[in-house]
Amino acid sequence: MTLELKSVSKLVDGRTHIHPLDLTLQKGTMNVLLGPTLAGKTSLMRLMAGLDQPSSGRIFWEGKDVTGMRVQDRKVAMVYQQFINYPAMSVFDNIASPLRLMGVDKAEIERRVHETANMMQLGPMLERKPLELSGGQQQRCALARALVKGAGLVLLDEPLANLDYKLREELRVEIPKIFEASGAIFVYATTEPEEALLLGGNVATLWEGRMTQFGPTAEVYRQPRDLLSARVFSDPPMNFISVERKGHKMSFGTQAHAPADGGFAALADGRYIAGFRPNHVRLAGQSDGDALEFKCRLNGTEVTGSETYLHLSHEDQTWIGLIGGVHDLSHGQELTIAVDPAFIYMFSEDERLAAPASYAAAA
Repeated sequence: MTLELKSVSKLVDGRTHIHPLDLTLQKGTMNVLLGPTLAGKTSLMRLMAGLDQPSSGRIFWEGKDVTGMRVQDRKVAMVYQQFINYPAMSVFDNIASPLRLMGVDKAEIERRVHETANMMQLGPMLERKPLELSGGQQQRCALARALVKGAGLVLLDEPLANLDYKLREELRVEIPKIFEASGAIFVYATTEPEEALLLGGNVATLWEGRMTQFGPTAEVYRQPRDLLSARVFSDPPMNFISVERKGHKMSFGTQAHAPADGGFAALADGRYIAGFRPNHVRLAGQSDGDALEFKCRLNGTEVTGSETYLHLSHEDQTWIGLIGGVHDLSHGQELTIAVDPAFIYMFSEDERLAAPASYAAAA
């Protein structure tokens, strides 16, 4: 069982929503579409489902061209951010509703509803109405209604975005288990890199309608193939600075210098863009002697309880640091931050990955 998109694109009123892309999804895989708002995640899902038709290219399901096939005739289920249940119907009837529309006999409906409800931990709640359930249970009811159809393709469009933190954490753990039990192709859209890492499987990074990379989630995170993929797969955003290699010396902006060894040794002389994630920032004095140090101005802080976000200015760049603990820092003060060279990615001037961070290359 495979879903193949071949040179698929989508234009709406002359504007490109999806640039031409090729993508193959295999049976029994979790596939995350990761990107910011307006990256093209929902547009791509609608093409996969058959709700929209591509402007160019073809879509194949199990080797069969389904490009012009109606969504009703495809083995597909979709759950949206605004999950919907029928409030006047019981949980049982909500889950059973697509099977009744398909004309499935009563005994088979009974079997499949109970099987799916148990998988979703809704077995004891089948006689309740949706409004008698918690938010997480209501979302599981919506998921069960999608899964009970036995769809080979299940599309989840930011399904947890409207739930509170606790419920989101609960369902993030449960969804991979549900996916394993169903054996379907799952496609899950999110704006959050952390969510993509928790779900695992594969990830497609999207930026303004372009798919910048697709592969195993941990691999794409550790070795983004270009600057856009790195930017998408970093929250808060990755920090960047111009670099020049000249002989055995690496110059990071005007302040920091390092020998061209380790992960930098294979780079040719020339100009590059260095990138490092906010969680790899340290305050000077809290890292080893090999760290690069940068003088910054503190524009503000956000304290989450266990961590502190630093909003920084360095030369002509705006950076974000994420450091452990609560720190008594003042707006406008000068700070020196440190970054271990092992966590620095190097991109060429055309924004392709020139050298992965050495910690990632060794992983």
